[in-house]
Amino acid sequence: MGGRYGGWGLLLNDSKPEFVYAMSNQPQDKYRIASDQALSPGNHIVRLAFKYDGGGIGKGATGTLFVDGSQVAQGPIARTVPIRFSLDETFDVGEDTGTPVVEDYVGKMPYRFSGTLKKFVVVLEPEKLTEEERRRLLREEAQAGAAIQ
Repeated sequence: MGGRYGGWGLLLNDSKPEFVYAMSNQPQDKYRIASDQALSPGNHIVRLAFKYDGGGIGKGATGTLFVDGSQVAQGPIARTVPIRFSLDETFDVGEDTGTPVVEDYVGKMPYRFSGTLKKFVVVLEPEKLTEEERRRLLREEAQAGAAIQ
């Protein structure tokens, strides 16, 4: 399978929290930041801090996974999706109805979370693009939009 699509997920595998990120569907473009500790029964706060390296569009990042305020895993992401994820991808909470980010759960699609999700929060930081990067982003978004019409 070739091509780019990108995707990410915060999931539980064998009760262990894990963040997965795919720059494309190629194995070398998939990243996994996983705790080696299973969650105990009960309520937990699972949080991912995604720190972009900066210095241009599509650069790397560091993902840090926390459970109940304590860091449980951290790892690098060499490259990030430079413009946007594929138009046919979905933004799902509690299940994955699009292309699986990693192959672990292909046979379990839509890979529904069987626990209780009480709250989901996304916090976006201010944009830090240069004027040239902002123009490039807008130009490429316009081209992508024109391609689907």
